[in-house]
Amino acid sequence: MTPARLAPDLSVRPTSDPQVPPWPGRTVQLDGSVQLHVRDTPATAPGAEPALYVHGLGGSGQNWTDLADLLSDRLEGQAIDLPGFGRSGPALAGGYSQPSYADLVVRWIEESGRGPVHLFGNSLGGAVVVRVAALRPDLVRSLTLISPAMPVYRPRAEHRPMLPVLVLPRVDRIVDRVIRSATPHQMAQGMVDVCFGDPTAVSKQRWDEAVEEAEQRLSVPWGATAYVGSLRGLVGSYLAPPGRSLWRLAHQIQAPTLVIWGHRDRLVDVRLARKTAKAIPDSQLLVLRGVGHTAQLECPRIVARAVIPLLDRVAPAVAV
Repeated sequence: MTPARLAPDLSVRPTSDPQVPPWPGRTVQLDGSVQLHVRDTPATAPGAEPALYVHGLGGSGQNWTDLADLLSDRLEGQAIDLPGFGRSGPALAGGYSQPSYADLVVRWIEESGRGPVHLFGNSLGGAVVVRVAALRPDLVRSLTLISPAMPVYRPRAEHRPMLPVLVLPRVDRIVDRVIRSATPHQMAQGMVDVCFGDPTAVSKQRWDEAVEEAEQRLSVPWGATAYVGSLRGLVGSYLAPPGRSLWRLAHQIQAPTLVIWGHRDRLVDVRLARKTAKAIPDSQLLVLRGVGHTAQLECPRIVARAVIPLLDRVAPAVAV
């Protein structure tokens, strides 16, 4: 196993990050059953390789707008909305578990014919792509994990009171009432407060887009079911026996991997960062000071600068 090492310190904020509009999206039928929303970031240079971006719990493919733009000279990107989130339809019955999401990502890579891809995942999406990279190494050229939701066996004190609630029958109806009692602005503010190390770093454009995303979430009837189902899936992954745990799968990953974590992550403890990097045989670790749970949103230029050396490592050899 190659020891995880700290990547160069890139955590000095640039004067400005890009503010491009969200990439155009389209809805496709996967296996004739699931409606999957896909945003395409066209390559801006010849020889670009395929990339796939997978968002976290409560997010959408729109979370990758700026990073996909910054990497478009190297990568032809696609960002999917996981079923139940963004502009995708609901999942099939029981389809909000990590294995179900991972299976969907595998099926999309195969159906789109773009593999192997450079695979990116944040939070829940990070846990999903860990599973994909471990079980289908033929589909993954490189792996970038941003605060992946790796299993914890002692949840943070502030999270413990909510865990028993997840086992209540029809808890999704309770959550739906809570969600619908909030305005889109309140939902957006809650997301920013919990995901950003510095909530004041959000530009007006990105704030307006967050409010619009919240309005979209409130407009569909399956929002609470998807949220609760995905959260239950995360908690369930913590209870998996050692032989089937995500930590064991991480040891099986063959793709060169970059692990990025925000030092101010309020959702997934930064103390898991080094453990995650050590679990993956060929990995590097970058911890960003002052950054929260969604580094690709908060400081996309820094994240892009960190990803470039990884892409260089796995770039196809050019015949002389």
